[in-house]
Amino acid sequence: MQSCNNNRLVDQEKELIIALKQGNEKAFNILYKQYWKQVYNFCRLYLTNTEEAEEVVQDVFVRLWQSRDFLRENDNFKGLLFIISRNLVFNQTRKSFNHDFYTLSLLEALENMPEENSYDIEKELEAKDLSAYIDLLIAELPPQRQKIFHLSRKEHKSYKEIADLMHLSEKTVEHQVSEALKFLRKHITLLVIFLN
Repeated sequence: MQSCNNNRLVDQEKELIIALKQGNEKAFNILYKQYWKQVYNFCRLYLTNTEEAEEVVQDVFVRLWQSRDFLRENDNFKGLLFIISRNLVFNQTRKSFNHDFYTLSLLEALENMPEENSYDIEKELEAKDLSAYIDLLIAELPPQRQKIFHLSRKEHKSYKEIADLMHLSEKTVEHQVSEALKFLRKHITLLVIFLN
């Protein structure tokens, strides 16, 4: 029954996108009503000023209308909105960017990942997928950084314990963990946050 409802929603969205491509304002308004809050909530994660966030939401849907000829009904519409939103958010001035919240939200997701894949970020994205993605990213780190990060995050060893174990200074260990987190922050997709 659930899958039947999901298929119906997907079909309705495809019909709306086809109508939007043909310049149908009613279809545009329906999609706007359906997604504006999600876009707004995403913008508010990064923009401290509500007026700026509202302005970005308007710009997102203006861009959507302007580029409607290029829409494809089989593409991920939510993903397209995310890309437009992300680009417009990051075009805002650095002053408005809530960098601390961005950092904390991604680090919290990473650091609170339980061993048994029960972390529910979003119903469409299972924890094992996020965990596997993070593992792939960690595998791209240089070998020493990878080992230090594993000891720190998976084995919960202190910087001092890691330094003693690997015959390094604590400062080096701290730097390696910091660089690993920077790399992960840069590569973990913002789509996770957008879909929530």
